Amino acid sequence: MAGQSKRGAEGAPVGRRAMLGMLGAGAAGLVAAPYLQRGWEGFLSAASQVDATGVTGLLPNPGGFRYFSVVGSVPRKDETNYALTVGGLVEKPKTYTLADLRAMPQTRVVADVLCTDGWRVDDTPFEGVKLADILDASGVRSRGAAVRFTCFDGAYTESLTLEQARRSDILVALNMQDKPITHEHGGPVRLYVAPMYFYKSAKWLSGISVTDEVVPGYWEERGYAIDGWLDGADRHSDAA
Repeated sequence: MAGQSKRGAEGAPVGRRAMLGMLGAGAAGLVAAPYLQRGWEGFLSAASQVDATGVTGLLPNPGGFRYFSVVGSVPRKDETNYALTVGGLVEKPKTYTLADLRAMPQTRVVADVLCTDGWRVDDTPFEGVKLADILDASGVRSRGAAVRFTCFDGAYTESLTLEQARRSDILVALNMQDKPITHEHGGPVRLYVAPMYFYKSAKWLSGISVTDEVVPGYWEERGYAIDGWLDGADRHSDAA
């Protein structure tokens, strides 16, 4: 009995050491997790810029967002060389620098981001200039019925009807998740169309053109719906 008690007493510290080790490993994992996630996101970001196949978009990403480009590489733009042109059926064509856009009244929209691939990121804040304000500043002509968007990747395009474009939850976005939009997420400026699937939110926005009809965008030409409404979206509401 004494021997058994002694062995039990000697065994207890081993159990405590194991428990403390597991707790320490768990704590270390919690501390390291953000760094590992950022590292993985950084890898996906870099890989996606040279991946014309889209395979990197299928890899798991704990942060929720996927990195995908329809071309092999995309030039980088910043304060020194970014420009957004507004033209087509407008009275006053304009060109905006990044500083110009930042100086305009900013609107914040928080909504869920959903992709047709199945991933989503809930309650994502975007901030930028209402597309309606930019259209009003240029003066849409009477024949204007739609808006076409072009991007400085040289390939991506999108379109909205003029009625859709005037919603208050459609932004020329400068910030995402309360930070400037990174190149990998379509920055420095991207379109954000809150009530529709994320393919409608064109990345690397460089051109806005008012047209007399809807021109199918890059993904619509490949079979996607021209109106990419989310399930349950209010298709007629102007509320953000």
